[in-house]
Amino acid sequence: MSVTRRSLLAAGAVAFSGALGALFASGGARASVRGYGPLVPDPGGLLDLPAGFSYRVLSRAGEPLRSGEGTVPSNCDGMAAFGAGGGRVRLVRNHENRATAALRVPAVDGLTYDPGALGGCTVLELDPGGGVAGERVGLAGTAVNCAGGRTPWNTWLSCEETEDRAGASGYGRDHGYVFEVDPADPHRLGAVPLTALGRFAHEAVAVDPYRGVVYETEDAFVRPFGLFYRFLPAVPLGGPGSLRAGGTLEALRVPGVPDLSVVDRPGAEFPVEWVPVPDPSAAGTPIRFQDFGPGGITHAQKLEGCYWGGTGVYFVSSYARGSEGAAADHHGQVWFHDPRSGRLRLEVRFGPASDVRLPGDSPDNICLAPDGGLMVCEDGGGDQYVFGVTPAGEVYPVARNAQDIGKPGAPEWGEFAGVTFSPGGRTMYVNAYTPGTTFAVTGPWR
Repeated sequence: MSVTRRSLLAAGAVAFSGALGALFASGGARASVRGYGPLVPDPGGLLDLPAGFSYRVLSRAGEPLRSGEGTVPSNCDGMAAFGAGGGRVRLVRNHENRATAALRVPAVDGLTYDPGALGGCTVLELDPGGGVAGERVGLAGTAVNCAGGRTPWNTWLSCEETEDRAGASGYGRDHGYVFEVDPADPHRLGAVPLTALGRFAHEAVAVDPYRGVVYETEDAFVRPFGLFYRFLPAVPLGGPGSLRAGGTLEALRVPGVPDLSVVDRPGAEFPVEWVPVPDPSAAGTPIRFQDFGPGGITHAQKLEGCYWGGTGVYFVSSYARGSEGAAADHHGQVWFHDPRSGRLRLEVRFGPASDVRLPGDSPDNICLAPDGGLMVCEDGGGDQYVFGVTPAGEVYPVARNAQDIGKPGAPEWGEFAGVTFSPGGRTMYVNAYTPGTTFAVTGPWR
């Protein structure tokens, strides 16, 4: 059950606040049980898993789409699973394709925003036995679709992680938007940017299921770093297409804390303020450069995952490096904002620790597991892992790409991404970013 020294999530490099531990415990996690045992080498050379677990390859980049629309696109990233009735599941999967991508998302009439852009998302239909019954384009003509988030009305919000305008990278239209996708019928919503949610390098979103507020992370790794946003919709919880009605975009300010990296004590809490964004369209100046008035605004390097859990929203700072302009170093933070109290709390902090090799790897996509713990996708060089994290802060391996990157001529696998669970919690779905592969992992999940 040992984790290699190269992992940033080495034992002892993680600290939790009591509040998050209590949340996990309420979900049934058992701190006395660490993981599922050592990873067993995969004879197929794809995915090492603990004994008793198995995987199925659902989809691979370059294979034909079952819809006949073209081939499966490259760079599989953020993902969510939706129940489709009768034991069926729909997986919506982003493709973080830049202008240089090898396999574009096929341009489909009615689903394409900008024919010059190669990104978007695809939808997999899984039958009750877990097999692939269908696979089609859900959104095309968008750029660098990284992560996103699901809505309470069971649609997917796909995020463009770019600020490129028309004329850059061969694009015919401005980019940097969020798009809503209906997994059941992608043509129902088409390819319409939700411009009121802002134009910036979006990473992920989470929707408050009680108030309809949309929270958004901005992935910026150079100064000035990204912001954490909330969007107050004009029509809260209005269902598919309702976010097109507009609303108000605001950015998080923690008084006296211009850079979240300086906070190193899990459990530390702060009152927050929400400041209106001067120009959400970023017509002249990117939002993170804009003047937010006296008190400024709060930045954080590499804001990544964002999800709703319990009574509030969690979001992730993947890392912070003083050498790149951050106020302090860390290897990952998980924050929790409680909208009822108007407070922000540091829940989890990864490193730095003396036995962790950096720079290189960082926690990226994160989701809550069925047992109440965390599942963390690793994003870096070399071997890549999906890790579980217990309420006590212990880290254990769940999956490892089995590609032998030391073998001459063997391609290097990219990061894991898009970890998510089926509605019943019996199956974990996860992507290998490149070569783009979507896996379904079954076994004795607690």
